Amino acid sequence: MNYKFEEQYQCPPYDCLTHIYSQSFVDNFSLPALTDYTTGKTMSYGDMGRRIARLHLFFELTGVKPGDKIALLGRNTPNWVITFIATICYGAVIVPVLSEFNSTDAAQIINHSDAVMLFVSDGIFNGLDFESMPALRAVISLDSRTVIAERPPLKTGTKRSPASHRGIVAALTRNFRKRYPSGFRPTDIVYPRVSGEDLAVINYTSGTTGFSKGVMLTHDNLRGNVVFGIRSNLHFHGSRALSFLPLAHAYGCAFDMLVPLAVGSHITLLGKTPTPVILLRALQQVRPSLIICVPLILEKIYRKVVVPLITKKPIRWVLAVPGLDKAFYSLIRAKLVDAFGGNFEEIIVGGAPLNAEVEEFLHKIKFPFTVGYGMTECGPLISYSPWRRFVPGSAGRTLNGIMESNVVADNTLPLVDGHPQGEIIVRGLNVMKGYYKNPDATLATLDEDGWLHTGDMGWLSAPNNRTIHIRGRYKTMILSANGQNIYPEEIESKLSNMPYVNECLVVDRNGSLFALCFPDADEVSRDNLTKEMLEDAMEANRISLNKLVAPYEQIRKIEIMEHEFEKTPKRSIRRFLYK
Repeated sequence: MNYKFEEQYQCPPYDCLTHIYSQSFVDNFSLPALTDYTTGKTMSYGDMGRRIARLHLFFELTGVKPGDKIALLGRNTPNWVITFIATICYGAVIVPVLSEFNSTDAAQIINHSDAVMLFVSDGIFNGLDFESMPALRAVISLDSRTVIAERPPLKTGTKRSPASHRGIVAALTRNFRKRYPSGFRPTDIVYPRVSGEDLAVINYTSGTTGFSKGVMLTHDNLRGNVVFGIRSNLHFHGSRALSFLPLAHAYGCAFDMLVPLAVGSHITLLGKTPTPVILLRALQQVRPSLIICVPLILEKIYRKVVVPLITKKPIRWVLAVPGLDKAFYSLIRAKLVDAFGGNFEEIIVGGAPLNAEVEEFLHKIKFPFTVGYGMTECGPLISYSPWRRFVPGSAGRTLNGIMESNVVADNTLPLVDGHPQGEIIVRGLNVMKGYYKNPDATLATLDEDGWLHTGDMGWLSAPNNRTIHIRGRYKTMILSANGQNIYPEEIESKLSNMPYVNECLVVDRNGSLFALCFPDADEVSRDNLTKEMLEDAMEANRISLNKLVAPYEQIRKIEIMEHEFEKTPKRSIRRFLYK
């Protein structure tokens, strides 16, 4: 399908994804590319190019062909990044597996993807059963860059290697010196042209509905995201990025790795769980130019820092005085900006809806944030607006020239400012090829006109009906006894900001709404609450909540959960377990 993208953006070096990276690595050969936050070691773009060339030679010697599947399982490290980029620039297909998947699910994904090689962290491989993954010809350690399992012994040219790793290393070293007799130079970085329709990634969803599907993303799907990032100046030559989201997930992969590497940014890989203490320290040290994050980070800071401050009686008095309130908001804004490193243009929030109360407050103090919208099936971006043009309550504007959006109107729903509500559908360059070996799921999601049915309910608004507003997921919508459509996410957004609530779900039980709440242990401990006192506090929350919602959205009871909700690897609640 001929999208405007092809006319607006298809010009060298952006007409081929692999050429974007070969050109970037040549242009930025001596600049820093990757830093491991834990070790402090930094690798230049030239170092990356050399390592990628060596990996390409390894693929050649061991019989890997373009189109073969390479699985990748481990935490964010320079070796993880090199393996990903080397694979797609070779013409093979990368299968990134979230390290949070349990060993059984990880093995099932590796088998389902038909991967012939696995690059994996040693600690994770120790929990896997190599014999249960019969299609794998070899397993390579991301830690030591050695072959740690093989079947049969890998071929290196015409001879089989010894059972040890030494034969492969010797063959690699010998052939690398032969290919680059004068040393590795910028002019040696030349990657093959790969068709935009060819498969680049199989990215397995994390299964909020109970099973994972392999999203097939092509080179053009990735190119649409990368070129939009380049043209929007999200990252730029010499900018700094702190990568703390999982790179195996489409959101972090595109905007913490693929876009930065396309323009010569310096990426610092956190490589560990981004607890607030660790993350804020790293932000102060790296001082990134752009921050990509999920709502939970902003929401935690708001609840832990901002709410206790603005609810104090003296501060409430200050906020009631015209003029003083603006000065106080400016002070809070400055402190928040400094906490995030003080050098960023904006924070892009994605991956889940941002709490409405948090969004409203951040917009009021003019904090530089924006909310984008995407899904793995679009690799991931669908809509985005720079923070100065961001419309509160929206998910940004549909990507101009790259994506189209529309709504399948539901006539049972009222108009919103004259705009029909319904399921949001999108099509364009970023839309996936389909689900790997799952034609039924593909047909249920992609229609014959190329529209991807997102499963999200909402509406589109001006300008040009391109700004997306999302109410909730179609599958989670509850139909009340009197025919009203209830979006539990909207109720949960209000409840989650109330005292002692860490996370919550709203469910329908025989026509009545119940809220399941997992309490905030820190707050409960701080206030020395007994079980009975916590129950009283939750009942007070219920009464307050019911004053904020429509009559048909009233919560009958709040049930306190003793254990944290079951999560997907990307930390989304597995809602289907709590019917």
